[in-house]
Amino acid sequence: FFLVSFVGLAGSFAVPWLVRRTARRWVYSFGAVLLIGASVLFSVGTLPAQVLGMSVRVLGVVSISICVNLYIMDHISRRDFSRVEPKRIFYSAGAWTVGPVLGVYLANEVAVWVPYAVSAAFGGLMLGYFWFLRLTDNPGMAKPAGRIPRPWENVRRFIAQPRLVLAWLIVVGRSGWWGMYFIYTPIYAVQSGLGEVAGGLIVSIGNAFLFLIPVWGWCARRFGLRRVLVVGFAGCGAATIMAAFPFGAPWIAVALLLAACFGITILDGVATVPFLLAVKTRERPEMTAVYSTYRDVAELAPPGVFSLLLRVFELPAIFVAGGVGVLALAALSRKLHPRLGMVRAPAAEPSGLAPGGGASPAAPPSTAAPSSF
Repeated sequence: FFLVSFVGLAGSFAVPWLVRRTARRWVYSFGAVLLIGASVLFSVGTLPAQVLGMSVRVLGVVSISICVNLYIMDHISRRDFSRVEPKRIFYSAGAWTVGPVLGVYLANEVAVWVPYAVSAAFGGLMLGYFWFLRLTDNPGMAKPAGRIPRPWENVRRFIAQPRLVLAWLIVVGRSGWWGMYFIYTPIYAVQSGLGEVAGGLIVSIGNAFLFLIPVWGWCARRFGLRRVLVVGFAGCGAATIMAAFPFGAPWIAVALLLAACFGITILDGVATVPFLLAVKTRERPEMTAVYSTYRDVAELAPPGVFSLLLRVFELPAIFVAGGVGVLALAALSRKLHPRLGMVRAPAAEPSGLAPGGGASPAAPPSTAAPSSF
């Protein structure tokens, strides 16, 4: 996992170079082909093929996710980000819910290679539908205007913008918690005697809360992103810590972990919105690449910390540490502007049209307090 995460980090910095040098549609297509190839490698069933498949898969995910974020920022108005992101996650909730338990079932009851064949087939469908849509690139980003910044220059520029750093920390924490849940909840299910299938079912039930994301998207537009993020992180953190104590009663611990899932899914539909609102248009490819490293950092840092904890403590310590980290992010989220993400109709032009029929620009946010980003 450490090796694969480093491969993902390298890929995150290479994708902007590809986007600048070629058409974005080719980078997206390359990522889809990599996902299909990863499924083929996984089905071989050997350790070298497994490691290579994981590396190929993470490169495919990086390529697709960066391109998707760029397409979103090109084709969707800034004022609609808090409405579109919850919908995007909601439509993927079915796959996240069915996938874990179906994969375990097919591998155990049919054949090990069958889940990977299903995955490859869906990868092919995704690629075909992408070309059917015929999405266009932003002409201003298709080719570089000058020298392409080096990766470390992009990182330095990213760190110099506090709003981008805060947006990155939020998604690192969210992804890190999900990584902990996906890895250690099935381990706990096996250790406690619930079994492998129960572990997959628990993961699927936790993902099923994603179907509530439209509700949380509405809450973000109504009450602001800050309140939604603080409530989600705080609820998830408290439930995760409490789940560490009744480990002798598995179903109570599982119920608390599912309650933590309920809290973290509040964030899933809106956690990327702070970045989408903060990134500057001319820096989108480079800053999106740096931002996308959250996935690899979330796969690197938590397992490293957890592996150290497990040398001294038992499995419940993992959930205590994860809960404390999420609570810290609840406090950090309070630095967001209280009205960020809220939808308000323009007072002068309720129809959203500027005089003369053109689309009016998004209203600038209210001036933040000195302590807010």
